[in-house]
Amino acid sequence: MYPYSFYSNTCTLLAEAEVGKHFYWSFAGFLIHGQVMIVIWFVLFLLLVFSFLGTRGINRIPSGFQNFMELIVDFVLDIAKSQLGEHFYRDWFPFIGTLFLFILGSNWAGAIFPWKLISLPDGELAAPTNDINTTAGLALLTSLAYFSAGLSKKGLGYFKRYIEPIPLLLPINILEDFTKPLSLSFRLFGNVLADELTVSVLTSLVPLIVPLPIMLLGLFAGSIQALIFSTLAAAYIAEALE
Repeated sequence: MYPYSFYSNTCTLLAEAEVGKHFYWSFAGFLIHGQVMIVIWFVLFLLLVFSFLGTRGINRIPSGFQNFMELIVDFVLDIAKSQLGEHFYRDWFPFIGTLFLFILGSNWAGAIFPWKLISLPDGELAAPTNDINTTAGLALLTSLAYFSAGLSKKGLGYFKRYIEPIPLLLPINILEDFTKPLSLSFRLFGNVLADELTVSVLTSLVPLIVPLPIMLLGLFAGSIQALIFSTLAAAYIAEALE
């Protein structure tokens, strides 16, 4: 989201730095990437439907779709427990699980659904993680999470880490807090964008033959990216709680 007045005054300068082509909605003085929000709502809707189906009529001995959903929950629990340990993983499991499921759903939505067949007056539909603003937002949420974790456990004493083990490392420790969200956002954005571009090019060159294996590879790569992002987020939170 950008303030409307700021965007209006600087749109010419920012045009060269913009990644992709977008159409915008104006809401309460802010400009919102419309096509990104459409696919985000679609992904959230699917996640809610799967959650409802997986928790409807819960049995002590799981079967069918409940078994599949419990498998996913156990997988995310293992991520949180392996990084955060027995004492903290329960507190941060909802955050880590939400990150993993949203990124996984977004990546798969871009790899499975033929969004480019839907014509828009401006811009095009794609995976939400294909937009740098989405991945940057997720990275900033992760930064806020590990700052919150450190402050909740250590109070203002958390900031002593910037001068440890010696005060000479203060600039490097501060720089580290900037590089973490940058690396998280650009890694996810770059991989998803590269996968979608590869599928688009191959589809235009050799339709219905080569793209299918590439799409399956995209599903695998999207799963790996969701795993990497959520694992790193848990690791950063664990580092703040040390």
